[in-house]
Amino acid sequence: MLRWILQLFFVLTGGAIGYLFIPELISFINIETAPNWTEHPFVGAVVGACLMYLGTFWIVDYLVHGMQKVEEMIVNAPVADVLFGTLGLVFGLVVAFLVSIPLNTIQLPVVSELVPVFMTFFLGYFGFKVGFKKRDELTQLFTSAKVGSKEKQAKEEGQFLPAVGYADKSDQTEHAPKPKILDTSVIIDGRISDVCKTGFLEGTLIIPEFVLEELQHIADSSDALKRNRGRRGLDILNSIQKDQPIQVRIEDIDFDDIQEVDSKLVKLAKVMNGFVVTNDFNLNKVCDLQGVAVLNINDLSNAVKPVVLPGEELHVQVIKDGKEPDQGVAYLDDGTMIVVEGGKEYIGRQVEVVVTSVLQTSAGRMIFAKPKVYEQAL
Repeated sequence: MLRWILQLFFVLTGGAIGYLFIPELISFINIETAPNWTEHPFVGAVVGACLMYLGTFWIVDYLVHGMQKVEEMIVNAPVADVLFGTLGLVFGLVVAFLVSIPLNTIQLPVVSELVPVFMTFFLGYFGFKVGFKKRDELTQLFTSAKVGSKEKQAKEEGQFLPAVGYADKSDQTEHAPKPKILDTSVIIDGRISDVCKTGFLEGTLIIPEFVLEELQHIADSSDALKRNRGRRGLDILNSIQKDQPIQVRIEDIDFDDIQEVDSKLVKLAKVMNGFVVTNDFNLNKVCDLQGVAVLNINDLSNAVKPVVLPGEELHVQVIKDGKEPDQGVAYLDDGTMIVVEGGKEYIGRQVEVVVTSVLQTSAGRMIFAKPKVYEQAL
């Protein structure tokens, strides 16, 4: 549809140019054998329209591609960025128009013709960039003016405003929490239900329709393990929707031009200006590269684990041998793995160990220790 509109625009433009200038061009060239084009200007319009139509076959594809790129950028950009950028552009164009009025009174060819065009482009671009980059300061300026007027009105009426942190509903809607978009892995994991129960998550949980379809596909799998994982994910969603105090919304937005579910999640987070909630390491990296905010359940789990410092004593049970000779492996109640140097002889027994070092990785926390008897022997 856009291609046809552009072609129609070029044909009409070519017809107008041909109607106005082809007769004058023929008269300037002074072709004696040519008919009198001034008596038939519509012939020039037809010739101009045909020439412009032929030219559209190689230029219209580039224009359509460029317009689609601009459209995608505008759709993915936050509303505040587009709004303040547009306001800055309009302000810059108005200033350029006001500046060009005195310049038009000067009868210098270059100044009166080229300078206004340059000023229009320069001030329009400058206004757009200022409005786009200063959007946060402009928002704070309007908010401060609004709060100041409320305080002044309250003082005149002898009333008290609520303390900071207890804003009215209108302020809450302006600073509403960003939506949290769940991916398939974090739903199947199940810990998101416990996090919602604690009340640490605020705002709306978004369940995309394509994530539900992937869960249903997993639940219908012929593989027993995948089928159980899919059904567990559906049960977790029902529990969150019915029993948890947080609002849950099923979002039917889909992107037909994207096949991968993770790519759809990233684009949906850009469109909605929200967070992606996941425990997928690869999806976390992709979101970081594309500037999308992420809430990783694994990071939260690692953050709330008890801090263990070198030199502390722990009472653990060595359950298996480690990768290196004479190593034993134990676990804390939260699942943190402890590598006990020289602990192979204590497999199946309770032992007092002394922490030597702690290694924090993206996959979790690992503690290295040695039996306390070794420390006493030294």
